[in-house]
This record gives sequence, C-alpha cells and structure tokens, in this order.
Amino acid sequence: METKHIALAWTGGLRFRGGEPGGPAALIDADNAEAPGPMLQLLMAAASCSGADVVDILAKMREKLTSLEIEAWGDRREEPPRRYTSLRLRFRARGDSLDEAKVRRAIDLSLEKYCSVMHSLATDIPVRYELDLG
Repeated sequence: METKHIALAWTGGLRFRGGEPGGPAALIDADNAEAPGPMLQLLMAAASCSGADVVDILAKMREKLTSLEIEAWGDRREEPPRRYTSLRLRFRARGDSLDEAKVRRAIDLSLEKYCSVMHSLATDIPVRYELDLG
C-alpha cells in the first residue's frame, strides 16, 4: 500500500503553498485570485489524471498522438457542501491518422478503470465526455 503525504503552509488570505515535502510546491488560492482554488485544482487533477492515462494507453496501442488538450467543467451544488454534482470533459486529440475508436477506448478505460482521481470522487457524480479529433 502506498501512502501519499503533503504539507501545506498558510501564506495569508485564503492562500496555501505546499506539496510533497522536499518536492516542488504549488500555490492554492481559495479566492482564485493568485492561483486556482481547491475546487479548480480538483477539476484539474481529474482532467490531468485522465489525460495521462489516455496518453499512456494510446502509446501502448501504437497510436501516434501529437497533442492532447482537455477542458473540464464541474457543476456544483448551490448549498454547502458545494461539491461537484457532475463533470464534463472535452478531449481534443491530434495525431497522425488517429483511430477514433481507439481514442474513445483509451478515454473509456481511463474514466472507468484507471484514473485514480476520478475513482476518488463520490460515486454518484456522473462524468460525460466529448471527443474532438483533428
């Protein structure tokens, strides 16, 4: 079993700086003024986790991906806790003769099986995606 460890230091206002001790640090700003806040960071974590899976899976499928961009939207409750109630992702994949079925399979595998961040979210959050191939 792996245990992850982070340390945060309050830097004033609603800002914190931290990360894995001894590793690179990130700024988190709950006001979203100087850096993305916790909820945006969670959305970025989910999108980048899935993106890393897609890149890795497509490489194993021998698909020649040249770029991947991901946009993500998270709908939140109006009342506390203002958690996400649904997520939408848009994958823009570019490459040499990408096979759409393989790209969709890579995304499905990420979302349904591999993405640790997605699987750490509440199970009642629906996740939808769309794919734009160039």
